[in-house]
Amino acid sequence: MSKICNISGKRVMFGNNRSKAMNKTRRRFDINLVKKRFYIPEEDKWITLKVKASVLKTINKNGISAVLKRARENGQLK
Repeated sequence: MSKICNISGKRVMFGNNRSKAMNKTRRRFDINLVKKRFYIPEEDKWITLKVKASVLKTINKNGISAVLKRARENGQLK
């Protein structure tokens, strides 16, 4: 399962752990993904999306239809 947000396209980032001696080891910074079902009343259907928690807050604020429309305009969603 890929860790990519369906709306924003945000991916996992990579960086380093730094110890007290400043040794560095590679690590992965995961995004806060949530798999969620949304109902779209205009199309009368349910869709399942993997979205970041911050995008979920945006959906709650603006509505799923507006967020999907904007994502399609930006080319992030087909």
